[in-house]
Amino acid sequence: MACQSIAAIMDEQALLGLNPNADACYRQRAMVYFEQLKESQDAWEVCAEALAKGIYSDDHVKFFCFQVLEHQIKYRHASLSAVQQQLIRETLMKWLQCQLMNAQPEKPFIRNKAAQVFALTFVMEYLTLWPKFFFDILSLVGLNPHGVDVYLRTLMAIDAEVVDRDILHSSEETRRNTLIKDLMREQCIPSLVESWFQILRAYQQSHPELTCQCLEVVGAYVSWIELNLIANDRFVNLLLSQMSVEELREEACDCLFEIVNKGMDPVDKTKLVESLCQVLQSAGFFNVAQEEDVDFLAKFSRLVNGMGQSLVLSWTKLVKAGNVKVAAETLQAVEAKVPLLLQLLVHEDDDISANIVAFCYDYLHVLKQLPQLTDQQKTNIEAIMLAVIKKLTYDDEYNFENEGEDEAMFVEYRKQLKMLLDRLAQVSPDLLLQAVRRVFSNTMLNWQTTPFMEVEVGIRLLYMLGEALPASHGAHFSGDNAKTSALQDMMRTLVSSGVSGYQHTSVALEFFETVVRYDKFFLVEPQHIPNVLMAFLDHRGLRHSSPKVRSRVAYLFSRFVKTLHKHMNAFIEDILTRIQDLLELAPPENGFPALLTSDDQLFMFETAGVLIVNGESPAERKQALMRSLLTPLTEAFRLLLAKLPREAEEERQAALADCLSHAVGFASRTSKAFSNKQTVKTCGCTEVYRDCLQAFLPALSCPVQRGSLRSAVRSFLHRMIICLEEEVLPFIPAASEHMLKDCEAKDLQEFIPLISQITAKFKGQVSPFLQQVFMPLVLAIFEVLGRPAEDNDQAAALEKQMLRRSYFTFIQTIASSGMNEVMAGQGVENIERVLFTIIQGAVDFPDPIAQKTCFIILSKLVELWGGKDGMVGFPDFIYKHIVPACFLAPLKPTFDLTDAQTVLTLSECALTLKMIHLKRVRLTFPLNATAFATVMWEHDCFSWGAYAKTSLCLRDPNSFSTYSRNTYLPCKCHQKLHRNYVKCWNSQMLRSSKATLRHFFSEPNYKKETGSSEGL
Repeated sequence: MACQSIAAIMDEQALLGLNPNADACYRQRAMVYFEQLKESQDAWEVCAEALAKGIYSDDHVKFFCFQVLEHQIKYRHASLSAVQQQLIRETLMKWLQCQLMNAQPEKPFIRNKAAQVFALTFVMEYLTLWPKFFFDILSLVGLNPHGVDVYLRTLMAIDAEVVDRDILHSSEETRRNTLIKDLMREQCIPSLVESWFQILRAYQQSHPELTCQCLEVVGAYVSWIELNLIANDRFVNLLLSQMSVEELREEACDCLFEIVNKGMDPVDKTKLVESLCQVLQSAGFFNVAQEEDVDFLAKFSRLVNGMGQSLVLSWTKLVKAGNVKVAAETLQAVEAKVPLLLQLLVHEDDDISANIVAFCYDYLHVLKQLPQLTDQQKTNIEAIMLAVIKKLTYDDEYNFENEGEDEAMFVEYRKQLKMLLDRLAQVSPDLLLQAVRRVFSNTMLNWQTTPFMEVEVGIRLLYMLGEALPASHGAHFSGDNAKTSALQDMMRTLVSSGVSGYQHTSVALEFFETVVRYDKFFLVEPQHIPNVLMAFLDHRGLRHSSPKVRSRVAYLFSRFVKTLHKHMNAFIEDILTRIQDLLELAPPENGFPALLTSDDQLFMFETAGVLIVNGESPAERKQALMRSLLTPLTEAFRLLLAKLPREAEEERQAALADCLSHAVGFASRTSKAFSNKQTVKTCGCTEVYRDCLQAFLPALSCPVQRGSLRSAVRSFLHRMIICLEEEVLPFIPAASEHMLKDCEAKDLQEFIPLISQITAKFKGQVSPFLQQVFMPLVLAIFEVLGRPAEDNDQAAALEKQMLRRSYFTFIQTIASSGMNEVMAGQGVENIERVLFTIIQGAVDFPDPIAQKTCFIILSKLVELWGGKDGMVGFPDFIYKHIVPACFLAPLKPTFDLTDAQTVLTLSECALTLKMIHLKRVRLTFPLNATAFATVMWEHDCFSWGAYAKTSLCLRDPNSFSTYSRNTYLPCKCHQKLHRNYVKCWNSQMLRSSKATLRHFFSEPNYKKETGSSEGL
């Protein structure tokens, strides 16, 4: 009857939707039913009864029931009655009892979910309602395999909930977890450890999977329980015996690793590690060459790494403590592990080698601290060096053209080896230099018949010396004679040996990388430049068969030329001729794959520009060369721009627009070659770039693909403002007019920095233009900001926020450039409108970056217009709007003084008040105190009105104190704070005023008593 009643209560149709193959309507019904059961006060009890009585055989229904139970425990446990809490405990124990009698265990995903529910119940009730949690479970399961499995899974789930440091916990949860661990240590840990020992001993032959689970539990718990419970003869001997069992030894390794890693006294740690090593060595585990199981060796290597690092840490602590004798013994123990370290480091499997790198690094760090090295230590250093060199070598299976996960892992492994090489250089730079020179020289002697991987690593080692033996500003060829001579000799061999012609991508890349790393070698021996230039320009470099090589060489060639341009005057025109076809704009209808991508071509155009600008030719010749470089671009640009509006397909339009953008970008990139010494004007190239502007500006009025075209031309204008200076000004008005038509938030956001750049650079020269463009730009911004958007459209909200910031930055630039006339000439209504947006930005928008900018603007405007000769009516605006804004903004709930940006905003607010005080204190106030307080009343801010009213009495501190005590009382401000506040404003101590204002608005009573205004 019970089964029938439960079945009737449970929604059988909804349960059908739990099957992954169920129809969508059933799945939806199951979701709704799940929510109902979760939210009901007692409906979840049917799930508890179903689990306790084993009513359902469907695995998905069982999982569903556990999910419902999990929700109740996790989110509603405190609101459950004592009877309901008891029902949960009984349900779990009855379900567990059923598992002991079942012939087959539940599916792993059900057992895992059950363990999570057990763990959640433990966390909620162990400290109060269920202190015998573990004793109840252990007495029930005994050594039943099914029960032991759930017990071990529960222990791991408890570890995740209580101990795992990778999981973030609140401070309350952390405190609770600490109490749980303390109580467990006091009450049940010895019993748990004994159960683990019994499980390990009982099941290592019959149930290896349970033994592995138990080893994982021991490894997880050993970090916070009493170590003596585990690190004793019977437990360690059991673990070591399992190191010889094939199914168990990997988990046994991990368990021993966790034991070794536990923090403890350095002397005890050394004894523990040494005893483990002796047993492992006597059992033959140190004979790495005889072991064929690479998975086990990877685990064993990790264990040895842990033991080695533990010994190094013990040595460090003992040295700091001054325990010289024991420190020396510990160092001997470290040295004794080096032969094993070397065996693992040179192993052909990179995972095994990578696992020992940290110990190797720490050992080298120890040697670096020693005052003098023994012969054995020097031998060890050389052996490590040779091992690193060997392991740097690529293997035959590395796929250079289609690098995947394995290749990425090897690249990361190489980075670890590089760290070892750098450490070796710190320990013994001379030994490293000798070893690299020996390997490099032997490789270069017969590079034609040497496998590519050996040639590549030979050059790679030379390259890596550049960082391992650092030099100031890359000056490797001056200073230490031994180092300089060796590097110079190796570089001479590299560039003259012909190895640049080796037909493998890895060797080609390493050759050019090394040449550019040591580009200052060619300042010492410039006779090698022609040969290297040819390598860059022919099939070995820019015309290599591999796109990867061509792309990288384009960038490296640019760097090479920038460093050595003074030595290339004789080759400039030859180079330009040879790379001419690489500088052509590739239209989309071409159909032929280009040798270089558009990104690569950017470097080529920059290189061409550097060669032309820095050559020793007269200005006329430079102009001719630059024109021959850029004219093909502008001509192709005009043709493609004429085609663009006629294209019907959007994909085709986008391709043409990309090509046009690339053309503009290429021209822009050439301008990077100019400098303060070599300007556009002195090089005679002004007319060339003016012609480019005339060619590119019509793109701004193109009716299609406006976004990409405007962005490209705008970037070019940024460059021309720097390079052409005043010559660019005639082009700005027309360009601005086009860019303000039909614009989006992003267009305006990118246009404003252009106007700001013009304003900051030319100031008064562009005042008439700014007066003309100011309101059209502002109105365009207002129009975009006023467009409706969905409430949940985060992208649109962010765009508007960024545009608002850009707008305020633009106003700030105008105000800070001393061009009062730009804003003053816009008419009273327009000025008012702009000023109110600044007040709104300072108060209403919870964006501290924008608020800070707004207060900077207000402070500047007060400085400009707040005095005797300021704008008519502006003093009235100060008292009616700016001063209230200085109080209303910090009163906002969103004004968070724990945020660094908000604190900066408050500082600017203080500066604004200080500026008002300085500009108005000696003038007749346009409002009397009563009128000013009335203004504050209008803004629903009585307390601040009273405070502002008292601010008019700053000349008389005693009167201010009396008035504040009698009138300002609603604020409940401390009298001492009043006095300090008045004092700091009367003084010229700016830092003091900022600190006082911060303290003032940090007082909790202010917002509590005054409330917060909702804006102006």
